[in-house]
Amino acid sequence: MPANKKLLFLPGDGIGPEVMRQVRRVIDWMDRKRGMTFDVSEGLVGGAAIDAYGVPLNDATLAEALAVDAVMLGAVGGPKWDNPTDYTKRPEAGLLALRKELGLFANLRPAVVFDALVDASTLKADVIRGLDIMIVRELTGGVYFGEPRGITDIGNGERRGVNTQVYTTSEIRRVARVAFELARKRNNKVHSMEKANVMESGLLWRQEVTKLHQEEYSDVTLEHMYADNGAMQLLKNPKQFDVIVTDNLFGDILSDEASMMTGSLGMLPSASLGAPDADGKRKAMYEPVHGSAPDIAGRDLANPCATLLSFAMALRYSFDLDEDAKLIEKAIQNVLGGGMRTADIMAPGMARCSTTVMGDSILRELDKVAS
Repeated sequence: MPANKKLLFLPGDGIGPEVMRQVRRVIDWMDRKRGMTFDVSEGLVGGAAIDAYGVPLNDATLAEALAVDAVMLGAVGGPKWDNPTDYTKRPEAGLLALRKELGLFANLRPAVVFDALVDASTLKADVIRGLDIMIVRELTGGVYFGEPRGITDIGNGERRGVNTQVYTTSEIRRVARVAFELARKRNNKVHSMEKANVMESGLLWRQEVTKLHQEEYSDVTLEHMYADNGAMQLLKNPKQFDVIVTDNLFGDILSDEASMMTGSLGMLPSASLGAPDADGKRKAMYEPVHGSAPDIAGRDLANPCATLLSFAMALRYSFDLDEDAKLIEKAIQNVLGGGMRTADIMAPGMARCSTTVMGDSILRELDKVAS
């Protein structure tokens, strides 16, 4: 079968190459067992790109990212490349550039508690058992990109740091539309979170989400919530939520909070989506939520599940292969149910394993669930 699904692998730094290697193995399995061929190329980003090219993302890699159906990213960063004086030369700048140039405005962060990992959370089991939340974070606007920004000397030994929180109608409506569409395929409920009580950008956000809801999505339940209350409610009663849509800054904070409710960053995937083109296709990038974990890099200790679950999201959102995505998710769930654990999710009575052995176990389980 000719390759018609184009993927760019950007393993990045730290444990990135190790966990991405397991995705390669699953792709090989799909080729052998499902007759599904991917055209996979590979490039450098982050610290690895700084070492090779002097920049965290070079023009050739960006051009390739723009040409493929989806990008699979591992992780970027590490103390080797910390540069507090020039943010453009930090590994994270490569990630931000990819998001901006690909127009990836909607970040999807599921927070799902696997039955086998209920006790890994710091919250009580009855609070988080069965939890399945999708946070939709606006990714290319807001305070991280607004102008003016910078640090200036204002005299008398004083300096001033400025970042500007800014949103437009179209930016708000397009990310809210993603949230409403997702909700229609889930439990048909959206919570929109902002700070309309103290921020004009938050007031505009609430007004525009409300207007879009009335015009196009009145069949979906919409509730508004201040973001600080949302942070509290996520801990108090997380199962009240289905889809949460929020801005870049609040989304950054709330999605990290939701992630730790599940017990481990090593289990959480993410997707970043652009606007659909005339054919309905979107630019997209998929990556685990966890960082580069330089302290364990190269030691075969990392948990590959988040990266494999990110690949499952790629199958679902970029290639419309929902059944294949479910196979991967089911295989991971079964392996965890059987007691296999990497160090980050280890618990008494379980079997501790390496990155590679976890990959081995998931491949064996794929054989079973696909038969």
